[in-house]
Amino acid sequence: MPAWVQSGCFEYSKRMPPELCVQTIEIALGPRGKSQSSAKATEIEGRSILKALIDKDFVVALDVLGKTMNTEELASNLANWQMDGRDVNLLIGGPDGLSPDCLARANIRWSLSDLTLPHPLVRIVLMEQLYRAWTINANHPYHRN
Repeated sequence: MPAWVQSGCFEYSKRMPPELCVQTIEIALGPRGKSQSSAKATEIEGRSILKALIDKDFVVALDVLGKTMNTEELASNLANWQMDGRDVNLLIGGPDGLSPDCLARANIRWSLSDLTLPHPLVRIVLMEQLYRAWTINANHPYHRN
């Protein structure tokens, strides 16, 4: 990832409280090219993602066809996820999205936007929204209220 992404993610992660420790696990892209279809590459990526999950984990797949939620809804979901006590895994797909197996494994599918966003920007937006949701739940002033 570019330095600006690493810097932005680090900035938000250090603001998070200990009970919301964010850990990033990067999965290598499946090979793409004339000899391999993007569907096959996505399948390879999906197998690697699924290997990194634990059966009891709560899985949120970022998917353009997923449910949208505003920041207050995310804050409510975040509170519920924390009360559930399981680790929450937020899956960001590669250039062709997540494999059907990853989508099937997900407890919920979440669409950040109808826009097509590049992977580096998704990381920053996701971190910022998680931080913002936490601040709402911690009763920090929220500029929309």
